[in-house]
Amino acid sequence: MRAHGIMFIRALAAAAVVAWAGWAAPASAQEDLIFKKSTVWKMLTPDDKLAVYGVDDPIVEGVACHYTVPEKGGVSGMFGVAEEVSEISLACRQIGPIRFKEKFEQGDVVFRERRSLIWKKMQIVRGCDTKRNVLVYLVYSDKLIDGSPQNSTSTVPIMPWGGTGDAPKCAEWVR
Repeated sequence: MRAHGIMFIRALAAAAVVAWAGWAAPASAQEDLIFKKSTVWKMLTPDDKLAVYGVDDPIVEGVACHYTVPEKGGVSGMFGVAEEVSEISLACRQIGPIRFKEKFEQGDVVFRERRSLIWKKMQIVRGCDTKRNVLVYLVYSDKLIDGSPQNSTSTVPIMPWGGTGDAPKCAEWVR
């Protein structure tokens, strides 16, 4: 009976690791660190910082988003176990001709990363304001247990770029 209990605990732990790895994995976009700026100096451990990252929309070519997140220093930040705060700012812009690679759903995840060891993640999601032909990006963090109301929104009006003719309609690409 004892051997079965140990095997059960090992199987449960393995399932938790697999579930956590899938939960923490980013969506298909990759982030690029632009720069970090110290906000709180710490003598023997890393400083608290604001970090600015850039991410390209993996489905909508011609759109880039930049977001700023606080990153805790100290001992917990040094070992990667700090629970980061939920304040995240977001700005998205058209940086070239817009081209949709595939259809998408309202609220599809563009980018995701964990903000604590287990409980919190940050997500950038995309939608389409079909009436105004505007892409809408929302960044928020959520906790497994009680959520978080912290969020930021950015919009990208879809405009013609250079001499490329008419701008595409995002309404034609929403499932």
